[in-house]
Amino acid sequence: MNVRVVKLGGSELDRPEWLAACARALVAAGPVVVVHGGGRAVTALSQRLGLPAEKRAGVRVTTTEVAEVVEMVLAGPINRTVVGALRLAGLDAVGLSGVDGGLLTAEPLAGGFGHVGRIVDVRTALLHSLLLAGLIPVIAPMAPGGSPAAGGLPFNVNADDAAAAMAGALQAAELLFVSDVPGVVIDGVPQASLPVGELDTLIELGIAADGMAAKLRAAAAALGAGTRAVRIGDLRLLSDATAGTRILATTPQPA
Repeated sequence: MNVRVVKLGGSELDRPEWLAACARALVAAGPVVVVHGGGRAVTALSQRLGLPAEKRAGVRVTTTEVAEVVEMVLAGPINRTVVGALRLAGLDAVGLSGVDGGLLTAEPLAGGFGHVGRIVDVRTALLHSLLLAGLIPVIAPMAPGGSPAAGGLPFNVNADDAAAAMAGALQAAELLFVSDVPGVVIDGVPQASLPVGELDTLIELGIAADGMAAKLRAAAAALGAGTRAVRIGDLRLLSDATAGTRILATTPQPA
């Protein structure tokens, strides 16, 4: 199955007109798995509750209390909003989290990020079953925590990393990181393409920081796991095969 994985930037999901335009563009996308963020909403609720909203290298530092907020926001209103927009556009979308059906398996992410997970396995058979039934899975990026000490709370998983893991496991034809930026911008110029070997340098020099650094790391991981193509950009990615910044694998992926 020629599947595409589309990651929707969390900062744009509170803009109904943007989400509606995205849903309309996905109508012609073919078999697709949608992964969404929701960082802005998580930060807003965390701050309202007096909880820390700290990120390092584009990854949210997640205390047990913040993990509760992540589960509440991502698996609740954000997922429901994305599913609703896709269904209004005529797409048969179904909302899931990485916990549902054991879709994602994760282990704690090293580095002192708290209750954050790194995906080690994807139940691709579940995704294939949904796609073969004509459904569009819309995934909230969480994975079973497996720790009684954390009250069974799911791991928070960076949405870029979750999308990359699923794209690699599915051997996806393409992974698209869709947000409101035209691509990777260097010295004010959006880049048409970047070799994967240059990504670490861009991150080390601070040219790509925070969320963009996380996307570049995820792009490299996806290509290394067998995803055939990765692009980063805005909504034009969904209708124009040349839009955005294409990340070029060191070894060309099979067509």
